[in-house]
This record gives sequence, C-alpha cells and structure tokens, in this order.
Amino acid sequence: MLDYILDLIYPNVCGFCNTINKESLCNNCEERINQKLLCNIDNYENDDTKYFTNHIYLFKYSDEIRSKILDYKFNDKPYIYKTFAKIIIKNEKICGFLRKYDIIIPIPIHKKRKNTRGYNQSELISKEIVKKFTNLKIETNVIIKDKNTIPQSFLNKKERNENVRNVYIIKNTEKINNKKVLLLDDIYTTGSTVNECSKLLKLNGAKEIGIITLAKD
Repeated sequence: MLDYILDLIYPNVCGFCNTINKESLCNNCEERINQKLLCNIDNYENDDTKYFTNHIYLFKYSDEIRSKILDYKFNDKPYIYKTFAKIIIKNEKICGFLRKYDIIIPIPIHKKRKNTRGYNQSELISKEIVKKFTNLKIETNVIIKDKNTIPQSFLNKKERNENVRNVYIIKNTEKINNKKVLLLDDIYTTGSTVNECSKLLKLNGAKEIGIITLAKD
C-alpha cells in the first residue's frame, strides 16, 4: 500500500538530479555515481568481536552521497529509495553477494520514529530489492526495536555501543533458524547497531549473517 501511495504522490525521478525518469536513475547521474561506487567487501570471519561475517558497502559516506542519504532519511524524500535500490540491483558484484543469502532484514526503527518520519528508509530499499531476486525473502517482523533511543549520529563510539544494548528483541525465530541472513542499513559507522542485531540473530539460530549498507563512514 505504501509503495502504491508513493507512486501516486511522487512520479519516478532520478534521486540525484530530480529529473523525471522511469528507471529512477538517469544515464548522466548513473555514469557519474558509478565513479564513486566502491562495492567493497570487508571480511570479519577472524574478528571475534563481530557476529557477522561480511559487510558490503556501496559508497564512502561523504559529499554528494552523504547529502542524498540525509535527504532521504530526514528531509521527507522517501522516493530516493528507488534510486538507491536501482544502483544495487544493476551492479553484478552486489547481486552476487545478495544471492548468497536466504533472508534480508532491514534494520528496524522504533514505531514512534517510524510514525514521525512516515517510513523506515532501510525497509523501503529492502522491499524494492527483493522484487528482483527469487532466493531472497524479506522479513520485517523478526527484529523489533523495543526502545526509542537517541539517534546514533548524536553519539561517540562508546556511547553508540551502550545505546544499542537491550533495545532490540527477536520474534518468530523459526523464520531465521539455520538461514543465511542479510541485514540492510543505510550507514555503517562503528557497526554497533548491526553487530547487536547480528548477535541476537546468531543466538536465535541464524546460520550466517552478512551486512549491506549504502555507505561506510
């Protein structure tokens, strides 16, 4: 229903230049943005402080990319999700990474924040992505943010680690049992949020956890 309403309110536009474009990413912007595209994969198999195995991110969190992510999250521009999703599904390296997983879970936000913003930015992208994959199923009712905490962007590293403790709960664990789970978030800074969610998934039967973010700070 939300997708339908968004399509009625916002015609498909390129999220970078705002020109009408049925693909949500014009050729000129695609060419320019591809020059910024990193698609780096960080491996944490030997890091005993992490509960996830791999992290793939599209961009460095700076300049134009930073501006667009902030617009998307905070400036009432939900339509930009289609542009970010398009970048993901048009890149073969990213698609290869996605095909390794069974389930994608967008990092949840608290219901109060979702009501205020009107959407979960990670959820919109995840729903668009799974339309293109037969192997990948989205689950939005497994990890629940139970406490409305201070936004991570306001905190330092130590405070971020403390801020995410005991704020998420797991439901419907049968959906993740022995599954390879991919968590999607917008920005990776310290990794506190995704690591806390990965820990809960691991403790509740997930076989393997990977992370995908739009950018890394």
